[in-house]
Amino acid sequence: MNSPISPLSPTLATTTAKFRNRLPTQLRRAISIYLACICVLLIILNVDLMPSIPSPSGVFRRNAIPQKLQKSGSLGSFPKKIWQTWKIDPFSFEERDFSTAKTWTAKNPSFRYELLTDSNDVNYIEQHFGPGGFNRMDIVDLYRSVNATIIKADLLRYLIMYAEGGVYADIDVEALRPVQRFIPERYDESQIDMVLGVEIDQPQFKDHKILGKKSQSFCQWTFMAKPRLPVMLKLVESIQGWLTDVAKKQKVPIGEVVLDFDEVISGTGPSAFTIAILEEMNKGSGSVAPVTWDDFHDLDESKVVSRILVLDVEAFAAGQGHSDSGNHNARGALVKHHYHASNWPSRHPRFSHPVYGEVERCNWNPECVRKWDEDVESFGLLPSEEQQRKIDEKKAQDSHNQPVLNPYPGLELRELNLAPAR
Repeated sequence: MNSPISPLSPTLATTTAKFRNRLPTQLRRAISIYLACICVLLIILNVDLMPSIPSPSGVFRRNAIPQKLQKSGSLGSFPKKIWQTWKIDPFSFEERDFSTAKTWTAKNPSFRYELLTDSNDVNYIEQHFGPGGFNRMDIVDLYRSVNATIIKADLLRYLIMYAEGGVYADIDVEALRPVQRFIPERYDESQIDMVLGVEIDQPQFKDHKILGKKSQSFCQWTFMAKPRLPVMLKLVESIQGWLTDVAKKQKVPIGEVVLDFDEVISGTGPSAFTIAILEEMNKGSGSVAPVTWDDFHDLDESKVVSRILVLDVEAFAAGQGHSDSGNHNARGALVKHHYHASNWPSRHPRFSHPVYGEVERCNWNPECVRKWDEDVESFGLLPSEEQQRKIDEKKAQDSHNQPVLNPYPGLELRELNLAPAR
């Protein structure tokens, strides 16, 4: 017996012939055209559901398209990544650095830990900001040209947080609590894009000629961010413009600029970071009243402003001896900064008076700062011979390795090598 689907099937031939005889030729053609139109329409309506056929070049095209700027607030959870940067790889760490870094993985076993070093940082920037990434060769060129290690370190943390997000911590920062404690339970993580804390809260010194720019700042030795936040990229672009201007003024390439301590702080460090954050808050607050440092002065409880969660000073900057920062045994202390990697000021010195030294040694003590200011002012009024005599006395004292006398009895001065990294 022939199969009913065989072309030799007599049953199929007879049925087809009968149907053909009952329909006029024009009607049969119209039905064919009608069915074809329906098919085309269905294909158009469902084209997005059909799998595409990759072309030979299409395999590489995805990586060649510059990645778009991520709009703030479009991501749900923070990436479970912990980032640190240092000169060498973890296998070559000193015991001190290894023990501190290990606290992050011990407290956060489900997080991925990544370390960028002097050997692989440029490759990372090229991969993420070159033609296969965000296609920002100007940023790649900027990073390649910078030679000052602290400037490079600041740039790198901002670029990492923009590209991938997660938690950034300096190599000498110890984790005291798990990252999940960074966001109090009363907040919805999907409504927060960044978590940071207060570092220095001394607004009474905001007009001081030396301490002013450093007196109000957010901490950037530890913070958490979702990827591709515009504020991070804008901060990098501001640094780029600032470095370009400095190089022009000094008439040298960017790699040869000379910067003092305060220029680093205001150009790439906490001051620059804080300015960028406040600008972002004002941009997204929707409030008539501007967001200023007054909103974070004497902060007792965390608050969210424009999707940025700000923690009190105790969270990331406990134990500083100023700004009512508390101590590391407090329940609210999340990290501990050991400062042993903070030797960059030796290459970018603070202002040091030839007789009275650095005002930072006062560690924000109002009476000490007031006395330093008075002494420096009085020194400036002395005849040049008397000034030179005082300077010579100070040099003689230093040359004989005599202990430096405390010029302010009753006030404890802080040794600068124990002072914060910034």
